[in-house]
Amino acid sequence: MRKKNNLVFAHRGGNKEAVEQGLAVAENTRAAFNHALLSAIDGVETDVQLSRDEVPILWHDWFLDKLGHPGKRIDDFTFEQLKDMDFAGYDDTGAAPETVLSLEEFIASFQGLCQLNIEVKSHDGESVTRQQRKVAQTLAIIESFGNQGVFISSYSLPCLEFAHQQAADFPLFYLLSDRYSRTDIEQLLKTQAFLRGFCLPISNLDNEIVNLLHDNGKVLAAYTCNSKTEITKALTLKADIVISDYPQLALSLRYPPHNSNNPSSLD
Repeated sequence: MRKKNNLVFAHRGGNKEAVEQGLAVAENTRAAFNHALLSAIDGVETDVQLSRDEVPILWHDWFLDKLGHPGKRIDDFTFEQLKDMDFAGYDDTGAAPETVLSLEEFIASFQGLCQLNIEVKSHDGESVTRQQRKVAQTLAIIESFGNQGVFISSYSLPCLEFAHQQAADFPLFYLLSDRYSRTDIEQLLKTQAFLRGFCLPISNLDNEIVNLLHDNGKVLAAYTCNSKTEITKALTLKADIVISDYPQLALSLRYPPHNSNNPSSLD
């Protein structure tokens, strides 16, 4: 089923835009998401990793260097240990301290306010068993809140395949790097028909790829559209979702002040 286009998602809560506006906001924090929701965004994108004791939490980077633990990963610490760290106190932004944000708290706080794109991270050297546990825990938490307005994305096709095995109807998006060509996407459409959509870098988008995905009933998310040129390209090509660190800019370009149209929905 074709979806309506031009939804704007705040990448990691869109904190880069907030910082440039003089606000002390760190990515993937309560403050970032709350600030993003002050605008008429359609959704937020965030990243999920697993603590050592298998609690899904929000964090993007592979390592915790920013938090004063160089070379350490999220899965080197338990959830209780992570709660003792300041997940906003880096980069000298002056952001108010924040404890780690669990996926459960995130969904409980923001589901229903906008759509949620949960990117399941997978790092080199991580065992298949642990990747599957991460997917299973993430799905279980999402499903406990009713699945409404939430979808999972990942660069790991095995993670998405496992998610499909666990929840056949759950919307799953494959994140592609700029190494993927139209030919690669054509092959994926044949072999991975369960995928609800694809997330592609804005640099790779052209009319042929957009038409290919839309003609096959797939949702297209373009990332990370940060400049006026990139956002305008995504809007012109009718990307279904525009993921941006500058969501207010994207909104202003999508519906200029003189245009009274309302944002559309993926549901």
